[in-house]
Amino acid sequence: MIDRQSAGLYPDKPHTVCRAPDGKLLHEEMFTRGGFSGPFSYFYHRFPITAHREVAVSTRGWHAPQPVPGAPAPLRRRLYQSGRIPAGGMLVDRRVPVLFNHDVTILLARPDATDDVYFANGDGDELWFVHEGKARLESPCGWLDVKAGDYVWVPRSLVHRWHIEAPMRLLAFEAHGGLFVPDAFRSPVGQLRMDAPYTHRDFVRPRGPIATPDDVPDGPRELLVKKGGVFTRYALEHPAMDVVGWDGFVYPFAFAIEKYQPKTSSVHLPPTIHTTFEGRGFLVCSFVPRVVDTHPQAIPCPYPHSSVDCDEVILYLRGNFTSRRGVGPGAISLHPAGIAHGPHPGAYEASIGATRTDELAVMCDTLAPLAPTAQAANLEDPAYHESWQMPL
Repeated sequence: MIDRQSAGLYPDKPHTVCRAPDGKLLHEEMFTRGGFSGPFSYFYHRFPITAHREVAVSTRGWHAPQPVPGAPAPLRRRLYQSGRIPAGGMLVDRRVPVLFNHDVTILLARPDATDDVYFANGDGDELWFVHEGKARLESPCGWLDVKAGDYVWVPRSLVHRWHIEAPMRLLAFEAHGGLFVPDAFRSPVGQLRMDAPYTHRDFVRPRGPIATPDDVPDGPRELLVKKGGVFTRYALEHPAMDVVGWDGFVYPFAFAIEKYQPKTSSVHLPPTIHTTFEGRGFLVCSFVPRVVDTHPQAIPCPYPHSSVDCDEVILYLRGNFTSRRGVGPGAISLHPAGIAHGPHPGAYEASIGATRTDELAVMCDTLAPLAPTAQAANLEDPAYHESWQMPL
């Protein structure tokens, strides 16, 4: 929810008659959050939205996360190689959960084909990070262009479809309690503050709506809805993309990670200064190329720390990762609460005198412990925890 947007045909006042040029009544849909007290959008449909020809449990979709038997014992640092997941298929079917708790599920995917059904995730907002590839997101709000380096936010229960234009490599956060721009970044009237790490202009909104009163595209007549981890299939009576106008605060958006405006101090600041989005029980942070600490005796490398309340996950994307060795683009580290973590031996001292860092990474800190999944067991590097041992 960035700001209010509107497009297409809609009445002067909500909940009043709105007709297409041919005189037919348009059907208003309230797309609400927080019951009826949170952000919302109005969608104006050419046809009634509740008509279904069939409804049944579906065998499509992806499998719910299953914990590794016995995990998290022993408590250890973990490293996953995202490039090992199978490539191909449609995003609606080919998602691999890696880590999860009651607030967030972290997934990976490498789709190369456009979804042949529409999808709505009733279990949470989706925040995708596009590591590689290119796509367009289709929704009632219009077309949203998506490219490598983008975060893509898809609201809970929004009907949508991914059109893959180049094979993709993706990381996703399924936010079960919602995902938002932090309140600290907003003024009392909701505008992004001048000291926020991004501006309203940095966010890409959908171009649409796709339909007009005289031209309603007839895409797939099939909708999958995920709720409680179960996928339900609906055969639709009318085209899914029949919205001819909309108005409100809830719509998908894209945000390029390198639009993030980092902060610098005389000495090293805690990782929370990289906060980009927040959800219930977790933060998503962006590490982008930046000038590092300016004090003449500063140690720019992240300090060793014991964060007793947070699990930390980092997706490494690009650059020289000063605090780690043996990681490259696509590696995902998990440093659980309860054990200290920090730079590899030698990295702390070697960073003295550095003036810039060129690293690019996405981080997630969670308050509740993350459970590794059985689906991701074959992605793990079992020697990662021992990589901190000093050479003999």
